[in-house]
Amino acid sequence: MFTTTDYDKLQQIMAESPQKKELLTRLLESHRMDISTISHEIRNPLTLVYSTLQLIESQHPEVLTFHHWEGMRQDIEYMKQLLEQLSSYNNGERLECAATDARTFLRKIALSFASTLVDSQIEFTSRIPATLPSISIDPMKMKQVLLNLLKNAKDAVLSCPDRDNAAISLTAAFQNQQVVITISDTGCGIAPEDLSTIFEPFITHKQNGTGLGLAIAKRIASAHHGSLTVESVLDKGTVFTLTLPVQQDA
Repeated sequence: MFTTTDYDKLQQIMAESPQKKELLTRLLESHRMDISTISHEIRNPLTLVYSTLQLIESQHPEVLTFHHWEGMRQDIEYMKQLLEQLSSYNNGERLECAATDARTFLRKIALSFASTLVDSQIEFTSRIPATLPSISIDPMKMKQVLLNLLKNAKDAVLSCPDRDNAAISLTAAFQNQQVVITISDTGCGIAPEDLSTIFEPFITHKQNGTGLGLAIAKRIASAHHGSLTVESVLDKGTVFTLTLPVQQDA
């Protein structure tokens, strides 16, 4: 699978001449088709297996006590999640952009995430100024990016249960014709040696993680002509910064 760096290099090569662009465009489309075909062929029988497991559970609840039953169920759920994320990664550059009021959009994201913290001790704050402009984004994919970053922040904070200041913040600002969104947490932080590969596909340091969430987020940000960066300090926390230009070629 191509990495984010590979795609950036291919885009540079494509800019050099129309002939190279045509050839590489065909190559990339073929690559996407291969992933889509494989995912589709696996997803159908996997869904059938999962449905069968649910049927067995409903008719024979005693199977829930079987030694390997829960492990098998979790493995199938993981494979379903992996296929869904593969599809998201594959289609990360295909956007359906629309003019979107940034403040309203971000407030909805903040409210949605806050509802997941009701039973936790995590303090969540959001600072979204009323002066934010309208931006051209794919609302569904940008929502996916932001909620994934916020979920990662939550996981990071929960992985440090002894923290006295468990906190997550979402802030936004309008700077240099760009909307700059930062998501910070007071989790355990990321080791310096892991930061250089954090956006590469299938790189994960989370149990049961697919390693695709941040790779998908990076691709979607790049497709919007924006950027996604990270800064982190061990034992202090992490900050992700998403930058989106106000004027874009959708």
